Amino acid sequence: MIDEDVPPVRSHRRPVSRTLPEKHVSKRRRTSSPGPDDPHPKDKIAPILNDLGNHAPPPSLDLDDHDHALAVATAQADEIKWDDLDKEDEADPLMVSEYVVEIFHYLQRLERSTMPNPNYIDTQKDLAWKMRGILMDWLIQVHSRFRLLPETLFLAVNIIDRFLSARTVSLVRLQLVGITAMFIAAKYEEIMAPSVVNFIYCSDSTYGEKDILDAEKYILRSLDWNLSYPNPINFLRRSSKADGYDLQVRTIAKYLVEIACVEWKLLPHPPSCIAAAAMWLARLILEKEEWTPNMEHYSGYDEASLLPAAQLMLTYILRAVRHESFYKKYAAKKYMKVSAYARDWAWAKFGVHEVLYDEEGESSTGLEEHKPIVHAPASVLLSVELPRLREEARRKRDEEARELEEQEGELPVVPEGDEVATDFNLSSASSPSVPLMHLISSSSLLSLRSHRVCSISTRNIPHLFIPPYPYLASSSHQFVHPLTFHAVPPLPTP
Repeated sequence: MIDEDVPPVRSHRRPVSRTLPEKHVSKRRRTSSPGPDDPHPKDKIAPILNDLGNHAPPPSLDLDDHDHALAVATAQADEIKWDDLDKEDEADPLMVSEYVVEIFHYLQRLERSTMPNPNYIDTQKDLAWKMRGILMDWLIQVHSRFRLLPETLFLAVNIIDRFLSARTVSLVRLQLVGITAMFIAAKYEEIMAPSVVNFIYCSDSTYGEKDILDAEKYILRSLDWNLSYPNPINFLRRSSKADGYDLQVRTIAKYLVEIACVEWKLLPHPPSCIAAAAMWLARLILEKEEWTPNMEHYSGYDEASLLPAAQLMLTYILRAVRHESFYKKYAAKKYMKVSAYARDWAWAKFGVHEVLYDEEGESSTGLEEHKPIVHAPASVLLSVELPRLREEARRKRDEEARELEEQEGELPVVPEGDEVATDFNLSSASSPSVPLMHLISSSSLLSLRSHRVCSISTRNIPHLFIPPYPYLASSSHQFVHPLTFHAVPPLPTP
């Protein structure tokens, strides 16, 4: 018999759902914007696609500034055919292709909040822009001595500029600010950062350990402990992905990006714009093809938006060398002597605009006698000179293509059936300047594919490896004579 006063015991088991299970939808990797064949989300993108001429958001669409900018960029991207390069990295977890777009959108929003005041020198009583350049040039030397990461240098420069935008510093303490900023940036970016004793030694014991540690706390408090600086090297790597990671272009672009460390006129430009302008100008110097849709998409800037920053970089190159440590750093073989090459390219295209002389009356810029001297300030406008430069580059590419076709037509005919020996030597060739492809027939190349080539030594053969520009010969290419192949027989089939 059941007692009516006792409430029934409720079961803690969840009721069984009688509805059919929902269809599982796999998560897609998000790209920078939908591809040409991908459908657009109807709730946000479709209304904007109907109004491309007017980039204002529709009244019924509640979007913030970032979503609106993303939607406009997505709509405009439909008109430009670009390739989804992130799709190739889906199997590589280190490339985080699923989140790379959101990461760079976040960095582009963040860079505006970490930019210094471009006119902060007006509030400094004892400082001038020339003193900033001297300090940055010395920090580049310190950075090279410690062999630190490129991100460390740019973060240190940003810390200095932001601190000087917030606080007034005397000339006596300017070096202390610089060395402390490098100390903070090294602890933030490096795995094994130099100790404070090393920085004291670099400053010639001008400051003690207590001075640097006290300055560190004061600088971090002034910056509100915010070191979230979007580094231009990150944007440069992103743009270089669209360029196929061209080593020569990226090396020149690194030199151009680092101009922003010593040139105060580039302070108003965000890091993403500086990186994209460096890539654009580097491709122009190397006479590459025009700004491709992939470059525009992955850098986030079209050609017209990059001209102001690229103009400042070109003007700096045309001037005489003022920052010797910076110039010598990129004049070394490690960086393919790109500073010397970029300067000679600019002088050859536009003339020498400024020459400095030492006390003995000799040129301190390494000026050759055959170069013309234009006794006028640098007044080259890229927007005016760009058609001429593009036409010259096109003619040069056409001439190189014709020469290559002529050389291919002059290849000697070798009887079929020649095999590549296990160890052979081409030192007995009639001339060491004969290109390698003239000495190996097509059948030999086919047989070479079936061997595992262990090493190739190529010294003292001037025409075997000819870089497109004399200053861009990497130190990793060591020329050895005679040319020797060391090959091993093909692997046995299992």
